[in-house]
Amino acid sequence: MFNQLRNRNFYIVLGGDLALFVISLILAYGLRYSLAIPLKMWKSILLVLPGVLLVKTAVFSALGVYRGMWRYTSIPDAVRLAKASALATLILISILTILFQFSGYPRSVFLADCIFTVFLCGGFRIGIRMLLARGKNWRNLLALQDDDVPGRPTRLLIIGAGDAAANIIREIQGNSRAPFKILGCVDDNPRKRGQMMLDVPVYGPISKLPVLANRLQAQELLIAMPSVVGDDMRQVVVSCKAASLPFKTLPSLSSLVDGRVTVNDVREVEYEDLLGRSPVYLDWPGISQCLEGRTVVVTGAGGSIGAELCRQILRFKPAALLLIEANEFNLYRIEQELRSSQRGVALYPAMGRVQDRPLMESLLARYRPQIVFHAAACKHVPMVELNPWEAVVNNVTGSAVLMDVAEKYGVERFVLVSTDKAVRPTSVMGASKRVVEIILQTRVPGRTRFMAVRFGNVLGSSGSVVPLFQQQIRNGGPVTVTHQDITRYFMLTSEACQLILQAGAMGAGGEIFILEMGTPVRIADMARDMIRLSGKVPDQDIQIVYTGLRPGEKLHEELITHGEGIVATGHDKIMVLRRQAGGGQELELGIRAQIARLETAAQSFDPARIQVALQEIVPEYNPPGPRQPNEPRIHCPVPHQIASAGDSPSPKDSPAIN
Repeated sequence: MFNQLRNRNFYIVLGGDLALFVISLILAYGLRYSLAIPLKMWKSILLVLPGVLLVKTAVFSALGVYRGMWRYTSIPDAVRLAKASALATLILISILTILFQFSGYPRSVFLADCIFTVFLCGGFRIGIRMLLARGKNWRNLLALQDDDVPGRPTRLLIIGAGDAAANIIREIQGNSRAPFKILGCVDDNPRKRGQMMLDVPVYGPISKLPVLANRLQAQELLIAMPSVVGDDMRQVVVSCKAASLPFKTLPSLSSLVDGRVTVNDVREVEYEDLLGRSPVYLDWPGISQCLEGRTVVVTGAGGSIGAELCRQILRFKPAALLLIEANEFNLYRIEQELRSSQRGVALYPAMGRVQDRPLMESLLARYRPQIVFHAAACKHVPMVELNPWEAVVNNVTGSAVLMDVAEKYGVERFVLVSTDKAVRPTSVMGASKRVVEIILQTRVPGRTRFMAVRFGNVLGSSGSVVPLFQQQIRNGGPVTVTHQDITRYFMLTSEACQLILQAGAMGAGGEIFILEMGTPVRIADMARDMIRLSGKVPDQDIQIVYTGLRPGEKLHEELITHGEGIVATGHDKIMVLRRQAGGGQELELGIRAQIARLETAAQSFDPARIQVALQEIVPEYNPPGPRQPNEPRIHCPVPHQIASAGDSPSPKDSPAIN
C-alpha cells in the first residue's frame, strides 16, 4: 500500500475512479427518474455521496483493485473490480438500512449504481491499456519508418492459436523493447481462421505455411503448440522447413502449467519434441508424502538419471539429500547445480563407490536416511561386455552391499533403478542387472521395502544414441547406425525420473515396476529426423552408415504388456511384477552362495568364467559367444515366473543407469 502512495499512476487512477463514482450515482438516479431527477433527490444525492466515495474507495483498496498494472489489465482485474463494487454496494445498503431504514433512498438506484460502477471503471482501465498500447505503437512507428533502420523488429509468424500463443502475444505486445513484430497466427482449426486473437489475425491451415510466410514476408517462425508431439509435431516441422525460414518452439507442456511462458523460453526444436511421448500425470500428494521432510540418498548422483532424480526430489522439499558418486567431477557439478536451487535442503556430497561396505556403513549410520534411490551402475553395453568383471563388482556386489547396509540402518524404502536389458539378457550388463533384481526379490521381507523400476532407453542420457548422433552431425557425418531395421523404445529423462519417484511411493516391497515405453522408434528414422533438424538433407549432406550389431545387442525390443506375473497399477504408465510366493531364508542363502561364486569368477578377470557364473543365476542369459565346455551349469533356484517378464535387451543407446 505504501508503494502505491509513492506511485503517480495510483493517484491518476484514483482520481478517475472518484469522478466515475459520482457519475455512476447520478446516472443511477437519472435512470430511476427517467433523466428528470427531482430537486429533493438531488439533496439525497449530496447527502449520501461522501459516504459512497468513502466506502467505495476503502473497499476497492482493500480488495487490491489499485494494485494492478494498468497496461496489463485483464479478466482477473475485471472480476476483482466486480467483487469490490458488489461488496461496496452491500455495505452502503446495510448502512442506510441501519441509519435511515432506507427511507428516501430508492433501492433500485444502488443496484444500478453497482452496475454502472463496474462498467465505467472497467472501461476506464481498458482505455488506459489501449492508450498505452497505441502510444507504444506510435513510438515504434516513429522509430521504424524505414525498412533499413537498424533494430527493426523481426517479422514473426506464430504457429498455433491457443493459450501458449496468447501468452507470447501478450508478452510481446506489453514490451516496447520486444524484438518481434507479430504478423499473425497459423492454425488448423477452421473455426479460428479469420478471427482476431489479441488484435492478431489467425490464418490457416498449417499446410499452407510456406505460402502464408511468403505473402506476409515473415522472417522467423515460432511453434507455439507445446501439447503437440510425435507425428503431428513432425508435420509442423516439415511445413517450417518448406517455408525456408528459421523456426523455434516453446518449452514442453509441463513447463507451461503455470502459464509463465515468456519470449526468453523460446528454444530450438529438438528431437525430443518429435518423440511423441504424452505428458506424465503423477500422484503429487503421494510422492510428496513419501519425500517431504525425509532424508534421501541418491547413488550415482552425478549421472544422467541420478542427477535428474536429485532435481526432481528437491521439488518435494526433503530435509536432506545425500549424493553418492564415484566420479569427482560429476559430483562437483551436480552439487554446485543443486546448491543454487536447494530451497533450504541440506546437501551432503560423498565421493566413493557403493561396493565399499565400510564407507556405506559410515554414511548411512551418520545420516540415517529413510529413502534410497540406487542409480549407480555400469551401463554401457559394449564397454561392459569388454570388462565384465566391472559389472559384477559395481552392479552386483555394490547393489548387494547397499541393500544390506540399508536394511541394517533402518531405511524405509530402497528403489533400484533397473533396465529392460535384464529380461532374457544377451549382454553382461543386462545379466548383471537381472542378478540384482533376483537378489532384491529373494530377500526375506523385513523393515525395508525393496523395489526395482525397470525401463529402457532414455534420450540424452550418458552413452545414449542422441548425443552420439548430434556429435556426428556436427562433424559432418557419417551418422553410424548398427542395423537398418533396429528399433528401440525411448522416453525422456524427466519422465523416467518422475515415474521412478511415482513407483517408489507406490511400492509395498518386493515389486519390479515396469514403465510403459510407448511406441518403438526405428533408429535409422531417428538419425534422419535429427539430420533434418540440423538443416541438412539425409543421405546427401550427411551420410548414414550401417556398422552391424555389436556384442550384446538385439535387433528389436519387446514391450512388456499384461502377461504372466504382470499386473496393472493405479498409474496408466506403470505395471508391476510382484514378489513370488515361496522361498524364504533358504532361498536367500542359496542366492548368496551363487553370488559368492560369481564374485570369485570376477576376480579371475576371465570373461568366459563370468558368463558361466551369470548363467548359473540367470538361466535365460544367452551370451553371444560359446560357453566353456568344462564349466558346470547350475540352475538358479528362483521360481521361473520371476524371470518371465517379457522384455528384451537394448543396444548401445543404453538405459538410464549411471
